[in-house]
Amino acid sequence: MRIARFVTEDQPAYGVVTGEPGQESIVQLVGDPFYQGIQESGQRHAVEDVRLVAPIIPRSKLVGVGRNYADHAKEMGHDLPVSPMLFLMPNTAVAGPNEPVTLPAFSEEVSYEAELAVVIGRICKEVPEERVPEVIFGYTVANDLTARDAQRTDGQWARAKGFDSSAPLGPWIETELDVEDLRITGRLNGETVQDGTTADMVFGVAELISYISQAMTLLPGDVILTGTPAGVGLLREGDRFEAEIEGIGTLTNFFRR
Repeated sequence: MRIARFVTEDQPAYGVVTGEPGQESIVQLVGDPFYQGIQESGQRHAVEDVRLVAPIIPRSKLVGVGRNYADHAKEMGHDLPVSPMLFLMPNTAVAGPNEPVTLPAFSEEVSYEAELAVVIGRICKEVPEERVPEVIFGYTVANDLTARDAQRTDGQWARAKGFDSSAPLGPWIETELDVEDLRITGRLNGETVQDGTTADMVFGVAELISYISQAMTLLPGDVILTGTPAGVGLLREGDRFEAEIEGIGTLTNFFRR
């Protein structure tokens, strides 16, 4: 099931996306599916008649995972971590599909990172790996933008990873998906620059959620970014970047100064 968040002339609403690519429609839901479940209202909209927005704005946090693909760690000149390398991002970092992203004035080296994002569905703490599927609402596509110059100079990653609109998410949440071996691609201005698979993660989804939940309580709507394959590069004003994950869809954003 694909769950989208969208805007018509009213306030943002959630809906179930149906139909084949290019012919999708949205059945509007009653309220918030994270707290009220899937209740269809009967209203239906063509996707082209609404504006898709970020499928979730986390109530509390986004948790990023650094260097979780060996080839990416290598291209950045780093060794693999012996345990998941975590960082936090504010919910003001979230942007939606097809939204223009303003590159931060403090950085001249913002790079793209196509990633699988995990959306938490229920409050949880110290989750055993075998029970992780019980706490996942679904999956979406992320572009974990990084200000590389700030990352090098700051000594920690709050500014480099957490600036406004640094975490585009979308186009929707897929609730039924086997994420063991999904193709992840990134296209810069139409040219494929990243091409990997979730099978190459150093730490898989179950291991990550279990590990993170040992340190902090996860709440419904929290988002976990699981790392990026090799091929990262810099963005410039006027660029278009498409992050695509097999079984979910394509997240497209445009960049400006």
